[in-house]
Amino acid sequence: MASTQTLSDSEPSEPANTGSEVIRLRDLSQQQWKSGIAAWLGWLFDGLDMHLYVLVAAPFVAELLGPNSSKEQVGYYSSWIQASFLIGWALGGAVFGRIADRIGRSRALTLTILTYAAFTGLSFFAQTWWQLLIFRFLAALGIGGEWAVGAALLSETWPKQWRPWIAAVLQTGVNLGVMLAGLATFLLADYPSRTVFLVGVLPALLVLWIRRAVPEPEEWQGAKHHSEDTQPGFLELFRGQIRRITVLTLLVCSFALTAHWAFLFWYLQHVRNLPELNDWTDADKNRLVSKFVWLVTFSSIGGNFLAALLARYLRYRWAIASLCLGYFLSMLATYIAPLEHEYLWYGFIAIGLCQGVFALFTMYLPPLFPTLLRTTGAGFCYNFGRVAAGLGTVFFGMFSKVGDYRSALLSAAFLFLPAAIIALLLPEPPDENPNGKVKSEPKT
Repeated sequence: MASTQTLSDSEPSEPANTGSEVIRLRDLSQQQWKSGIAAWLGWLFDGLDMHLYVLVAAPFVAELLGPNSSKEQVGYYSSWIQASFLIGWALGGAVFGRIADRIGRSRALTLTILTYAAFTGLSFFAQTWWQLLIFRFLAALGIGGEWAVGAALLSETWPKQWRPWIAAVLQTGVNLGVMLAGLATFLLADYPSRTVFLVGVLPALLVLWIRRAVPEPEEWQGAKHHSEDTQPGFLELFRGQIRRITVLTLLVCSFALTAHWAFLFWYLQHVRNLPELNDWTDADKNRLVSKFVWLVTFSSIGGNFLAALLARYLRYRWAIASLCLGYFLSMLATYIAPLEHEYLWYGFIAIGLCQGVFALFTMYLPPLFPTLLRTTGAGFCYNFGRVAAGLGTVFFGMFSKVGDYRSALLSAAFLFLPAAIIALLLPEPPDENPNGKVKSEPKT
């Protein structure tokens, strides 16, 4: 088939200036630095925009539902808004991944950032819960697309033997973005909850620099040139050798992300509803959850580099399996019995360290797919897991006691077990070995 030629043998195995001869940071080219900065900043603002809602979900949705709304109603509608966000994230990864494979990484990155900045800002103007749901869904299209594009951009421009450490550094962008969201919520605690969404407009300024300074990767340009305008179709993900990778990756990401996002959304709602906080004001609760967000995020930054270290010595699949198991055990210890907020800190630190597993997916997934299916494959497989995560957020919330989400968090933790088992069935990236030497690209 013509598409088989397009996906494999016709492509250069290594773009110029990105091979194993690059040993030190000073050896990197201007293109590599610009691509790295653009991807990192894109992920920074991803973290900011995606977490603003989580921090103010309860008071903002309560405001939209009216003064007579119950905690049960607030939990129900806020979880559906979060579900729409995660489903939008999944669709955005697939849609913008396809766009990036066609028009280029830099151009697509610009579109994704404009999308999530605009609709995060518009969330400020929501007057009903369903308007907020729509704005969060549309913002998520851009955030999901940015993950796929940014991961492919760095995978194609930076040295391949650095991937575990690149993934750790890139994930710190998300972590710092989450911390900025926590800082914004803390500083704006005395203002209406909706005010924090105006901060989400800031990423739009980044696109001015990206369009001027960040070129398309040579690997993508070479693959596009050799393809002779024959673009592999989406269904190629489910044919040949790629099919097994696609299915296994979908399963790992679905299980892990469902459990992860159940934690990210419900742990703050659980804190807000602890009995000892009943007499606290909304502003005081906002400040407390901001502190918890900072704690988990600081721990996650350490977890990114722990994950990189594990990937360096255990390889990717064993590192992913180990961290999924650690995530399960940490959540089990934190939520198996009721704890007051003073004792939750220890569990949050352990959970944050295990969240480094999601840094590994950044550099691990793109090389599993051929160049002209790279953002399509990585974006679809990783972000499709967010569809399951979105529905899981609602599911686990529905089966919790009103105001007490400990059972939801405890149940979600068990999903990390099948994720760990399936991760061991995945291959290592086909274009590198433990010594960082480049091998062949995957074929269909």
